[in-house]
Amino acid sequence: MTQDTIAAVSTPPGEGAIAIIRLSGPEAGTILRRIFQPKNPAPRRATPGRIIENGGTVDHVLVTKFQAPASYTGEDMVEIGCHGGILLAAQILEIVLRQGARAAGPGEFTERAFLNGKLDLTQAEAVMDLIRARTPLALRAAAEQLQGRLGDEVSGVRADILETVAHLEAWIDFPEEGIDPATGEVLSGKISSCVSRIERLLSTAESGRILREGVRVAIVGRPNVGKSSLLNRLLGMERAIVSPIPGTTRDTIEESACLRGILFRLTDTAGLRETGDPIEREGVDRALRIIEQADIVLHVFDASAAFDEPELRDRELLVANKCDLVPAGKSLPVHATRISAKSGGGFPELVERMVREVSGQHLSSGQSLAAVNARHKTLLESAAESLRAAEKLVRAGEPPELPAVELRAALGSVGQIIGAADTEEILGEIFGRFCIGK
Repeated sequence: MTQDTIAAVSTPPGEGAIAIIRLSGPEAGTILRRIFQPKNPAPRRATPGRIIENGGTVDHVLVTKFQAPASYTGEDMVEIGCHGGILLAAQILEIVLRQGARAAGPGEFTERAFLNGKLDLTQAEAVMDLIRARTPLALRAAAEQLQGRLGDEVSGVRADILETVAHLEAWIDFPEEGIDPATGEVLSGKISSCVSRIERLLSTAESGRILREGVRVAIVGRPNVGKSSLLNRLLGMERAIVSPIPGTTRDTIEESACLRGILFRLTDTAGLRETGDPIEREGVDRALRIIEQADIVLHVFDASAAFDEPELRDRELLVANKCDLVPAGKSLPVHATRISAKSGGGFPELVERMVREVSGQHLSSGQSLAAVNARHKTLLESAAESLRAAEKLVRAGEPPELPAVELRAALGSVGQIIGAADTEEILGEIFGRFCIGK
């Protein structure tokens, strides 16, 4: 257990009803007795009182004390709820620091929770996902991961790999036994089962990216078809400049919108056309790059004018804008979603189609949303590669030392996901992204 006591303001800076100053460590209770009256509040009960210094009252506060190991960090903890305000919270923090605590680093409270066995590493990461969630789906995914669903699955895979390593280590220790073909076949099956479980986890990686980062949507088309008007309508505000002059949008404009519980990162692009203007040409080149990176492409055309129907890719949706201006009897492509960016007509249908496109590709109805992140994906891919190599060696009848090396590598990769390995560098990377006070 950590020997020093840390403290930080755990609420965002600014004015508010309350601010929270947090302490964690062996001296948390001692420091509280020096600065708080009454001196000995009961554990796990919110106790009203005063923060004092030099005999004077600094603020009337509400204090909650937690005793190890029954706290968030697994250490003695204190939470001081004072009146909100930057200066007052900072003043109380300074008093706490003068009494012997030190200022906490980013994510240090949650890091201590991990080090003291209160959370595995996937749950610790879920804390930050929970804080940063911008949609109900992302919030649900973070909550599921915080409950330990992903960590339990990874721990199960690790336990199976560990059991297989133990069998191989036994053969290494007792070489006279040899590896008979029947036993080798059983081992190969176990390794293959582990690979299958890892592949199922890897299949959630794209869902995880979308839940954490949002769906990348490129709005493309020729100049003056209403791309900027479409962006503004989806956002519900005038974000992009709308003008009848071709080439008004020369750079990409990105904004985010939560539509039906999913975060969409919408990018308005320059009109696609041949141009001699070097600035507009750069805008067109950027638009083409955005199209390549997008999860969904909204290919907009002016339904009221003559047009050549574009050849669409799988992830492109054809959008017929200005449908309120279409002459009577004019036919439009049956697969085009008809809208009017000016009046808002057809937008519920367009949003429904966008949501359906994402749900069909990545977010299946009713699925568990405890999806892996980029770090998990890299480690799982490494583990799967090592497992496949081990299975190949076992099937080839190679000496047990060779597949054992690959299995240990897989074990290390999977262990790093939940923190059951030497992870000092990883911890610095993960918790360094947290806010101070969490």
